[in-house]
Amino acid sequence: MTAETPDVAPLDRFECRACGYIYEPSKGDENRSIPPGTAFADLPVNWRCPVCSAPKKQFSNIGPVGSPSGFKENLNYGLGVNRLTPGQKNILIFGGLALAVLFLLSFYNVR
Repeated sequence: MTAETPDVAPLDRFECRACGYIYEPSKGDENRSIPPGTAFADLPVNWRCPVCSAPKKQFSNIGPVGSPSGFKENLNYGLGVNRLTPGQKNILIFGGLALAVLFLLSFYNVR
């Protein structure tokens, strides 16, 4: 088990600090016959990273899918933008770029 905070949810993802592999409980580990829905804490003691063979203690909790990225203590800054999920940030960024392009293109219609 890792030395993480006690508020670990069953579907939290864990990332290998050695190679970057992400264990997702919703997918399991088909290489080692771990069925989908198996929480990281329920993995066998001898389970290792399927990519680099690092032990379980080399994994760190990165939270559930779709959670806001970044440090938890920084989520309250940035006019609420830091609380957006990565998908919401993409919509905000690319939507703003599309509006800017449309605005600039509207100058070509002036007669």
